[in-house]
Amino acid sequence: MTEQVRPPAGRYGPSAQWQHITEAHITEEAAVDLTGFKSNAVNFKLALWNPQPNGVRYLKALTFALGMRLTPANRERLRRTRHREVGRPYAVRCNGEPVCLDYLQAVHEVEFLAAQLPLDGAQVMEIGAGYGRTCHTLLSNHEVAGYTIVDLPNTLALSRRYLETVLTPEQFAKIRFVGVTEVDERVRGTRFDLCLNIDSFAEMDPGTVHDYLELIDATCDHFYVNNPVGKYLDETLDGHSQGAEVVRLALNSGLLRDVIDIHDSEAVREQAPAFVSAYRPAERWRCVAQDRAVSWSYYWQALYRADPEPR
Repeated sequence: MTEQVRPPAGRYGPSAQWQHITEAHITEEAAVDLTGFKSNAVNFKLALWNPQPNGVRYLKALTFALGMRLTPANRERLRRTRHREVGRPYAVRCNGEPVCLDYLQAVHEVEFLAAQLPLDGAQVMEIGAGYGRTCHTLLSNHEVAGYTIVDLPNTLALSRRYLETVLTPEQFAKIRFVGVTEVDERVRGTRFDLCLNIDSFAEMDPGTVHDYLELIDATCDHFYVNNPVGKYLDETLDGHSQGAEVVRLALNSGLLRDVIDIHDSEAVREQAPAFVSAYRPAERWRCVAQDRAVSWSYYWQALYRADPEPR
């Protein structure tokens, strides 16, 4: 066993670790100027972990905090959605159940929908499904009649591979995968009880979004949207690490392009009316429910219902 050596400062002095911290970070000069000390190396040794090398730590902390607040009903939704470990997500354990942020968001989305309309027996279309986590969660918790995914070719290939892996053969057989070049041919003649768009309309050209809204008006009875309420230019979030051109492209996509403080709750709420108006497919559609979305500060969700067209 290694003998513990008392530091030279005496009985109540610093450990060797804190002696190093004092010499390297919390120096005498640190008390001279308080400008910025809460977001630099001084405070990263007193109260916070440096966010830049500790992104996974903060992601897991967020996931854990939200996971521990899941209602019993949402814990059951999560439990019924099997094989979530495929792809090795960053996950934590809450009340014995592994939780990742993707599926934590998915169960909240399903909860929001289930409170407003029957999902058993529904025909669903999702525009831009990512790798398929919402589809996976819906099919695992409701006897959906059919599920159509419309997406770009490479993303469609990913969701097809993933969903075939995590779903039962019976569940997977309910899914129809439609490329964006096939929409008019394979979608327009179908009626859907519900259309979903989660976090992709904000990344499309405005004209493309309007075309999809027209398609929704022509084919769907309900529409759920979960997207950002605006854009941001806070360079401290990611250092614009992907370059100025990527920032420019992001600022010019979507229908809602006002630059806001996305971590100001009132600024986000003030954008909600514009959000609800922008994503209303047509005049006959009414917003029947809306709220902040979990878990990002600047995301909003809304559900619309179409009034019957006059005969």
